[in-house]
Amino acid sequence: MKIALLGYGKMGHVIERIALERGHEIVLRKDEFNTYDGLSSADVAIDFSVPSAAVNNISSCFNANVPVVSGTTGWLEHYDEMIALCKAKNGGFISSSNFSLGVNLFFEFNEYLAKIMSQFDHYKVEMEEIHHDQKLDAPSGTAISLAKGVIENSNYTNWTLDTPKEKEIHIEAVRVGTVPGTHTVTYNSEVDSIEIKHTAHNREGFALGAVIAAEWLAGKHGIYTMKDVLNLNSK
Repeated sequence: MKIALLGYGKMGHVIERIALERGHEIVLRKDEFNTYDGLSSADVAIDFSVPSAAVNNISSCFNANVPVVSGTTGWLEHYDEMIALCKAKNGGFISSSNFSLGVNLFFEFNEYLAKIMSQFDHYKVEMEEIHHDQKLDAPSGTAISLAKGVIENSNYTNWTLDTPKEKEIHIEAVRVGTVPGTHTVTYNSEVDSIEIKHTAHNREGFALGAVIAAEWLAGKHGIYTMKDVLNLNSK
């Protein structure tokens, strides 16, 4: 399979290594200094760039009839626009805040726990996410996805980085060192706490999940999620 890499930073290099190990060919390594030359020959593209480049990268894929997997966060104010373009061009698209297989299982645990805990209003939920100090957006896309998972399965209505109001989930965003990503969801009461936590040890899990998603998406048209890739929609 021929893969175009859109964004060639630290994650791009890890994705490249894993893709090559799995027998794929890299036909484009797009960074801020080169063009999209080679994109049209790709079977699928993987976008791990920066928020300011994501929309142009994704649009270029749809216009070139190349399905795209995007793991870039911080650009979601343009998400509906990209979905409309994908439909108009009959493209293929997977966007996820986190492609780690473990994190996507963690999303499922989070939603299931939220459903159970919604019956017990004396527990209050809060979240913490810790990332390396070069991460541009806060809170992380993964933390936002976790918050949405709680909101969709409980009486909570919003999340905030500030002091939470009634029915708001407080997210504590910490930027320190070289931490790949740690996410914790805690339900606190006066008598005890219930906590679920995912800790990434390195970037390998994110990269492997993105390549697996790209393998799954190649040749497909439509808008999908990691639930489709991992066959979790029927669970």
